[in-house]
Amino acid sequence: MKKLHASLAASAIAMALAPAANAEVTANIGVTSNYVWRGVTQTDDGAAVSGGIDYAHDSGFYLGTWASNIKWGTDMPSGAEVDFYGGFANEYNEFGYDLGLIYYYYPASAYDDSNFAELYASGSWKWFEIGLAYTMTGDQPNDAPFSRGDLHYYGAFSYDLPQDWSIGATIGRYDFDVSKDYKNVAGNPDYTWGQLDVGKGVGEFGDFTFSISKAQESSGSNDTKFFVSWAKSF
Repeated sequence: MKKLHASLAASAIAMALAPAANAEVTANIGVTSNYVWRGVTQTDDGAAVSGGIDYAHDSGFYLGTWASNIKWGTDMPSGAEVDFYGGFANEYNEFGYDLGLIYYYYPASAYDDSNFAELYASGSWKWFEIGLAYTMTGDQPNDAPFSRGDLHYYGAFSYDLPQDWSIGATIGRYDFDVSKDYKNVAGNPDYTWGQLDVGKGVGEFGDFTFSISKAQESSGSNDTKFFVSWAKSF
């Protein structure tokens, strides 16, 4: 998961003044054998438990938060990721769009200077979706990834099959705005990644997804990752 949006103050005021009947609060919980984000494990290839709360208004404005455990390497202690997001999403006939801002917050002391914020946008038509995210600011030095100016973009396909099965595929690219000095020392961090998902809905018991993901070696690991996830909203 991950997302949050611009003009949060105006959105919050609009929703606070709107009748309760025009808004909905939902919650979600999930478990995965490997928390993989943009082709890269966030849990050192270990399991993760997550949960979130979302507030959506009929006008399209929404706010939410989501949290998961993380572990960025064998030498790192376990920590947490907490996302705060908000924005505007709507659809017209078969076309949909989503504009927002997200802030990734890492409260554990071992993950100091890892927080960053992204502005994102996506559009969808039938079974297809394209999107991009731009790093607005971050706690890392200006010549490092996740400071500012990084760009992630992707294309995705998803299709519902009979008996509550579904299939989806995503190809993404991460281009980091880093200095030549950083590349000379750490190498070029830019990478392409891809993922295939097969899902099965089981009614009140939520949804199960089997995923295969792989990223270029410049991401930090080019191992093919197989993982299973379960999620439920209520």
